[in-house]
Formats: sequence, C-alpha cells, structure tokens
Amino acid sequence: MTATTPAPITIALAQLPVIKAAVDDNLKTHLAYIERAAALGANVVAFPELSLTGYEMALLSQLAMPRDDATFAALTAAAAANNTVVMAGCPLHNPNGKPHIAAVICFPNGEHTFYLKQHLHEGEEVDCAPGCESGLINVNGTRIALAVCADFTHKSHAATAAAKQADVYLASALISPDGYAKDAELLATIAKRHQQPVLLANHVSTTGGWETCGNSGGWTTAGELTVKANGTQPSLVMCRIHNGGISGSVEVMTNLHS
Repeated sequence: MTATTPAPITIALAQLPVIKAAVDDNLKTHLAYIERAAALGANVVAFPELSLTGYEMALLSQLAMPRDDATFAALTAAAAANNTVVMAGCPLHNPNGKPHIAAVICFPNGEHTFYLKQHLHEGEEVDCAPGCESGLINVNGTRIALAVCADFTHKSHAATAAAKQADVYLASALISPDGYAKDAELLATIAKRHQQPVLLANHVSTTGGWETCGNSGGWTTAGELTVKANGTQPSLVMCRIHNGGISGSVEVMTNLHS
C-alpha cells in the first residue's frame, strides 16, 4: 500500500448487453452507461473483457482495431465530457502478429492508452497474442492495477501489482456460471493477500458461445464481497473505495436509448 492514504474514489462496474461484432451498437450502449455512471459520481467506469465486440475469438483478426480507431476517439470524448476515466474491452491490432485482447483506457484530458492481456486462457493463443507490460494508472491519487480475465488466475500478476504499490486491483472478465465460485474465491484471496480492494466487471450476455453470469462486484481487504450486481441484470455497480473498504450501490440500467 502507498504511504499516503488516497482520497475516496468511486469506480463504476458496467455489466451491459453486448451484441456480437456490432461495434457501433455496443459503443452507443457504452456511452449511455458512461453518462449515467458519471451522473452517479463515478471517477472511473470499467467494462468487461472485449466489451466493444463481444468475446468472438474466431472474428478477432477482422474486428481488431487500430490504436487510432474512431471508436476510441468517441470513448475519449465521452471521458472528457463526463470528467471520468473510461476502460473498455477491445481487440487491438498488432502490427507484429496476432491481435491483442486489450483494454483501452480513456482519460478526461483527451488522451488514451492501452493495457494488453498478459496471460491467455488455453486456446486463446490460436487467435491472439499476449501482452507483456503491467497496467497501472493513477486516478486522483489512487493507483489502479488492471487485469483481464486469466491474468488474475496467475499469482505473479497480482503480486506484481502489489509490488508496484497498487491501491486497487481491477479485473475485466468473461466468467461463466460454472466458473464464478472458483474465480470469486481467487479474487477474494488476492484482496486479502495483498491488502487491496479487488473489483470485477463481468459480462451478462451470451458471447462467443459462452453463457455468462454477471455478478460484478467488489471485495474488501478482508476478502468480503460487499457490493454485487444481482446476477445478469444490466447494471452499474457503484463501488466507493476508501481505506480498503468498499461501500456502494447497484443501479439497474433500462431504456438506454430512449
């Protein structure tokens, strides 16, 4: 943990319906969630793994986005307009080979950067390449370590985040109903072992042939799940983090484009 206690921060976990390969439609949903999360006081809005396209491994190469894609410009404009940091999941073009599973991080100052998933699930190496750099961003004095799905199943990933003095460990993922109990236990263990709150943004749609279970939420440094979405309801899970504790609320999202 850092020597100076960071100010409270509110991170919104967005679990939203995602349409297969429909980037423009998915972007509209992202923008609606960002606007609502900001209205509820979010400093950060985090979306699940590959949220802009769905988890479509067979389509990854054709869906891969260049680093200057217009979709990223739209998300960065939303970050600026709403004064909040936005993290969304995307396939990223790799000039050196297979595309990456990435998170684009858009800042209110108009800049954006990327975190590349470091640890691939078995089979993902057929369609994509791993990244190699850890992701750590500073939001209002809070150091947030980023993880994408399989990253958090490797002890070294969270250990590296802790060594870099992360205050929060934030994972975007695709987790199925059958896998949730095991993954929730892993996330709780990370929170206790490294004494940092751990957050999960998960899918609610069936995507890439996978049924998902939602249940996005946050674990305190005691490993307690203190705020969680109600299953697969499209929701914003508002996590207010201070001194290792998490308080929050859940807003069910309806009538997004009305």
